[in-house]
Amino acid sequence: MSTKINFAVVGCGHIGKRHASMIQNNEHCELTALCDIKPASALGLEEYSSVPFFSSLEEMLASSTPIDVVCICSPNGVHASQAALALDHKKHVVCEKPMGLTKAECENVIYKALQVSKQVFCVMQNRYSPPSIWLKEVISQKLLGEIYMVQINCYWNRDKRYYKKDSWKGRKDLDGGTLFTQFSHFVDIMYWLFGDITNIKATLRDFNHTDLTEFEDSGIVTFDFINGGLGNINYSTSIYDKNLESSLTIIAENGSIKVGGQYMNEVEYCHIKDYTMPELAASNPPNDYGDYKGSAANHHYIFENVVDTLRTGSPATTNALEGLKVVDIIERIYTSKKK
Repeated sequence: MSTKINFAVVGCGHIGKRHASMIQNNEHCELTALCDIKPASALGLEEYSSVPFFSSLEEMLASSTPIDVVCICSPNGVHASQAALALDHKKHVVCEKPMGLTKAECENVIYKALQVSKQVFCVMQNRYSPPSIWLKEVISQKLLGEIYMVQINCYWNRDKRYYKKDSWKGRKDLDGGTLFTQFSHFVDIMYWLFGDITNIKATLRDFNHTDLTEFEDSGIVTFDFINGGLGNINYSTSIYDKNLESSLTIIAENGSIKVGGQYMNEVEYCHIKDYTMPELAASNPPNDYGDYKGSAANHHYIFENVVDTLRTGSPATTNALEGLKVVDIIERIYTSKKK
């Protein structure tokens, strides 16, 4: 591509506006359309007033507006159907996490992408954090030897400031569950580093979100890695007032590592045989949504990768198959829960 790549954003909430900003800040990108079921006047889109606005995806795709890539930033429950519709119109897709709420609907997206030879980019921006990049190198180089145990702790606050009565968040059909909306980034990091899991056993509870959500707020999940080793995920959104931590601990043949902080953004412990820990670049701050904070503000890397892939053929950082596997793992965790 010698000209700018034209992007449309579907869903103009916090994340949609972040996509729009990243597009406008990239010299190779052009923001050509915005779309939301809410009126533009209710969405705080004043700085994008010159960008054509559509009230439905169907209307936008049927228009003559130049669009190469559709960014899906709508509620989780419509990600897969909207991605499929964009692919039916032969558009590339950038899909916020999760790619869908079932493995089957993700498979349908991949099938359509193959049929029309278009790319599907899944937004898993935590892969770009310096500790994540470093961990990938350590695991890929087998510096730790045999992996014995992996533990992921995700303890965040999500209370009535987050789960508002008029929001899609907290609804089973549109949100999907705590692992889909809050912690899929960390399931992705786990899969990226260690591969698939089996022998899953999950115990889930709803401690203090009964009036806020239609699903669990906390869980303890144990499993085996297919590549060897034991794993578990402990998670909760019942933490009082503010986020506590997101951490990854690895116990292995040749050493141990703990990456922690509130957003898995700090190397807290590293002791590996015959190895000197390098100095890592500082992690970007978390996305700040006022009353609550989310994962690292790394979305600009996503759009740099989209541009590189479409212009030069470089690989997608998180491809559609990896997006499907994250959904598949979460779906299997939910179906394995104890009654």
